[in-house]
Amino acid sequence: MNAPSNPSSQASGLDFRQRLLAMLGLCFVLIMVALDQTVVGTAMPTVVADLRGFSLYAWVGTSYLLTSVITVPIFGKLGDDHGRKPFVLTAIVLFTAASMLCGLAQDMLQLVLARALQGVGGGMLVATTFASVPDLFPHTRERLRWQVMLSASFGLANAIGPSLGGFLTEYLGWRWVFFVNLPVGVVSLWFVWRFLPVIRHAAHAPSRLDWQGAALIALFLGSLQLTVEWLPQHKSPWLLSALAALSLAALVGLVWWEKRSPNPLLPPSMLSHRGLAPLFGLSLLMGFGMFAVMYYAPLMFQAGFGLSPNHAGILVTPLVVFITIGSMLNGRIVQRLRHPTRLLSVGLLMFALTAALLSQAGPETAHWLIIANMVMGGLGLGLLMPNLTIFVQQLAPRRQLGVSTAMLQSTRMIGGMLGTALMGAVVSHQFQHGVAGMLATQHAQAWLRWLADPQTLLNPDSLAQFRHAAAAVGPERLLACTRQLLVDAIHFSQWLVAGGLLLGLWLASKVPAVVLSSAVSPQEPQHD
Repeated sequence: MNAPSNPSSQASGLDFRQRLLAMLGLCFVLIMVALDQTVVGTAMPTVVADLRGFSLYAWVGTSYLLTSVITVPIFGKLGDDHGRKPFVLTAIVLFTAASMLCGLAQDMLQLVLARALQGVGGGMLVATTFASVPDLFPHTRERLRWQVMLSASFGLANAIGPSLGGFLTEYLGWRWVFFVNLPVGVVSLWFVWRFLPVIRHAAHAPSRLDWQGAALIALFLGSLQLTVEWLPQHKSPWLLSALAALSLAALVGLVWWEKRSPNPLLPPSMLSHRGLAPLFGLSLLMGFGMFAVMYYAPLMFQAGFGLSPNHAGILVTPLVVFITIGSMLNGRIVQRLRHPTRLLSVGLLMFALTAALLSQAGPETAHWLIIANMVMGGLGLGLLMPNLTIFVQQLAPRRQLGVSTAMLQSTRMIGGMLGTALMGAVVSHQFQHGVAGMLATQHAQAWLRWLADPQTLLNPDSLAQFRHAAAAVGPERLLACTRQLLVDAIHFSQWLVAGGLLLGLWLASKVPAVVLSSAVSPQEPQHD
């Protein structure tokens, strides 16, 4: 281990070529994670139709997010203490292996478990990859210039992700949306292993990890997720009450323990920090809205509008493409603004309007209008995502850079988990209640078992069987009503998303003024 060095000696110790190739490796890592997020949403309606398990539809997303949320703060702290490179390498191997298991799943339960394992690797990547950038470029202005590479790689993955997911699903099968991670994982592994340096910011010996805090986080979020997921499935009230009580008790225990822990996983000082707390809250709301839109818009387009996976992917693509374009535009203007934090409110308003307009879209809506709406939402997210990271890294103490960045990503994932789970519960309840009422008015309750499950709308075999069985009562009329009820249920969920995002305007007003200077904190990193 070399002696501690100041930022200037660190910059001279890493030449341009090494930093460029190290960033290239991080870009491949980001491409792999971003591809996974964008292709899976488009493929999910087909996956659930093939594996026959709509009750676990939301679990494919929430299992990934749950394990990611638990692992992000753990490896954010470990990265600060031990250097990030060993954990980036381990995470790439784990994420790639879990992707292969997802592609080999034979039923929905196997897929959910494989996605949970993939989430562990994804959480490690999120906790370490983003925090590696300020390690390589400690000066803020220099870091903003180099982050164009990350924006470009994120844009590449987002540009091809939804369409690639639709294409692979339609022509090669949904399993290839997971297998596509394998070659990207191999390339990123080589670049990171060869060029990313090991950098530590703490001169003292690594501290003991807060395993008690990690266990309480897992207990709190796991029981909360089960409560939300099982609520619309009419589980026993005693079971749901017990899970809710367990979640609340774990939360209280977590707050109590973290205040007394000598080395807390979630430092209370960071959660109560005047500048960081509202940024974490905004990250939570952004994750809530983003995942609720990205998971349920494809379902509306395919099961509600009757579009193919490929066509649905094309409609979703502008959202994720313009996240990158918005991020690149943001990089151009954020340093020139006297009050850069105002961009957060602009981004929130744009994305909230996208969710509100999605609640008005129907099968007859011109596709160019849907695409224009997705463009606006992507630009809004492009003003939110990079700025939250920039502002947190500017306000947080440098010795807690990994923990603060990890907490920002954790809150986004918690929001995504809650958005996917809560909107899944809302959509399921609204849809099943509407179908039951519709069949009762038409005296066709015998078909409730078929039509209360959206799988009938998605699976060609199930759809053909229903049409044959209901030939005497006019199946097309019942199917048209059922599709409209699913669209109405998703519309209602998007109204809730828009309302939740508007609450973020209050949080944005609480973010203190941020000055984007090139000054570096006096904390001294050390590197190998």
